[in-house]
Amino acid sequence: MHFTSTRNSTLRASFREAVFKGLAPDGGLYHPIETPDLKDLFLSFSPSLSFADLSESLLPHLFPEDITPLAANRIAQRAFPFSPALKEIHSQLGALQKTHATIKILELFHGPSCAFKDFGASFLAAVMEEFLKDEASHAVILTATSGDTGSAVARAFYKRDHIDVVILYPSQRVSPLQEKQLTTLGGNIHALEVKGSFDDCQRMVKEAFVDPELSRKIRLTSANSINIGRLIPQAFYYIWAFANLSRDEQEGCIFCVPSGNFGNLTAGVLAWKWGLPVTRFIAATNINKVVPEYLQEGVYKPRSSVKTLSNAMDVGNPSNFERLSSIFHGNHGEMHRWIEGIWVTDDETLDTIRRYYETEGIFLDPHTALGVRASERYLEEGYNPTPNCLVSLGTAHPGKFLEIVEEATGKLPPLPAQLEAVLNLPKQATLIENSTEELKRFLLEHF
Repeated sequence: MHFTSTRNSTLRASFREAVFKGLAPDGGLYHPIETPDLKDLFLSFSPSLSFADLSESLLPHLFPEDITPLAANRIAQRAFPFSPALKEIHSQLGALQKTHATIKILELFHGPSCAFKDFGASFLAAVMEEFLKDEASHAVILTATSGDTGSAVARAFYKRDHIDVVILYPSQRVSPLQEKQLTTLGGNIHALEVKGSFDDCQRMVKEAFVDPELSRKIRLTSANSINIGRLIPQAFYYIWAFANLSRDEQEGCIFCVPSGNFGNLTAGVLAWKWGLPVTRFIAATNINKVVPEYLQEGVYKPRSSVKTLSNAMDVGNPSNFERLSSIFHGNHGEMHRWIEGIWVTDDETLDTIRRYYETEGIFLDPHTALGVRASERYLEEGYNPTPNCLVSLGTAHPGKFLEIVEEATGKLPPLPAQLEAVLNLPKQATLIENSTEELKRFLLEHF
């Protein structure tokens, strides 16, 4: 598999090149040129296959020129000591029960930072370590986060040889626990608290990547979903989830994806393009509903983000929309045929958290709850086609959003050990203006 820019199809890169470049030279995003047909391989996977072993099987088929079977073993086993989990939930809504469809949550929060970003970040760290092991060079990871990316990247790359990490996050727009996770490590992890929004952070990162002086002096690459190496492994858990469904559930399976920057949804669409027999996707957003509006109206109108309870999805100009548009060749009708957009309010999110705690005794974080509510609405409101099974992605552990969960339920969810460990550690972050020049000064002074 080779890659080209979303903005210039004459620019080509191998997987190794795309991983270290992060952003294409013209400012576009790398996306695959080839579309391998892996349907038979996908259907051969059994529920007994571990996530690490499934990933190991996929890598040589996707990247035979860059990753040998032996390297695939090293990368997958090092990257994935944790796994997704698939849990069925039982909605109490009568209209939903009449459909006879099941809803399952694909829990993606069992990694070191308790969020789905752990899969992509851990894989990227393992891949870079594999590719750099024979090189006497140094790389600087530059990434923007609206919450979970930063903590996942920080944990995945902490103390890695030959790599430093610079994380930009919007001041006072991430949860207290998310901030603790990405600002308390120190060492080769450098947190920059930006006076602005996530969109400002993302703009600064993109502008830094195309700055000629920085390109000459520092080997910059990214670890958020701008980087194709972070995005590709996210496709793997769609494949794993499908393999863990019954044959009846696989028929007409739909995935619901809580979406902000749209990397997670793009990864699912890639899995479908490679042969995963999925019927449709739901792009579930909060009131930052730029993509659902595009799917309904055919006009893409990015705008400033609005702060919500599902803060990791507060994105007004999602960068991965560029990749989605490229996959569908800019054809709005074709994109809407495969993706339905549903947006959910904060009140609905709180109500969903409350309902599932009261009826099933389970805690949901606001992002997962938003996806569950969008899944319910898809079935309640009669969208087509009606699936036998709707898999909604559980993107973060409820313990990462204590205040919101307590507001909805009156109870505090239990904290997993990896979250509890950071609570009393001191914050280590540098406050900067939302200026690319200020970011550039920091990078040149430190690296």
